[in-house]
Amino acid sequence: MIQGHFYFLKEDYFNDFPDPAIMKNKEKIDGKTHNRPCYYAFRDSSTGLYWVIPISSKIAKFQKVYNSKTKLNGRCDTLVFGDVMGSQKAFLIQNMCPVTDDYIKNEYIDATSSKPVRISPELEKKINQSAKLVLGLKRRGYKVIFPDVLSIEKKLIENLQNDRSKTNSETVLTLKGDNSDVLDLNKYTNPNKKKPKRP
Repeated sequence: MIQGHFYFLKEDYFNDFPDPAIMKNKEKIDGKTHNRPCYYAFRDSSTGLYWVIPISSKIAKFQKVYNSKTKLNGRCDTLVFGDVMGSQKAFLIQNMCPVTDDYIKNEYIDATSSKPVRISPELEKKINQSAKLVLGLKRRGYKVIFPDVLSIEKKLIENLQNDRSKTNSETVLTLKGDNSDVLDLNKYTNPNKKKPKRP
């Protein structure tokens, strides 16, 4: 995954983390199932995990939410609006969630240019700043993100640690001989090294 790029999630993510506050993976348009929502990715440097923010074309709906929060609190960091592929989109930071590469289905590619879809550097900076601020508030106990994202984050980190432990165990096994005895690496000496003379 790359920060600032857009991705679609596998159905496995929603099966493994059946949180009703996570936006549905697919919706039907004219009777056909589409990969939606699409997610914008940013990296949390404190854990190394990527977080994904769903985008929506329902501008009027979320503009009302934005205006209401701004009126109540003087600002709103849980929603950001900006241009994606020539269309206005709402970045739903209030619905963001952590993810690992295993749950990525594919990247959002511009069919015309065959290149990854990107946004302006200014919009990217604004989204990243708001997302990091909101995540920090969530860690301090504020209810600014709808899904139970900290529980998901904990489980993902545990999975990564288990994968690393498994990899380390497999590495040790490869260093065993036919009789399951650990190889004595001291036996393998530099062939160019001169042997000491006998006294």
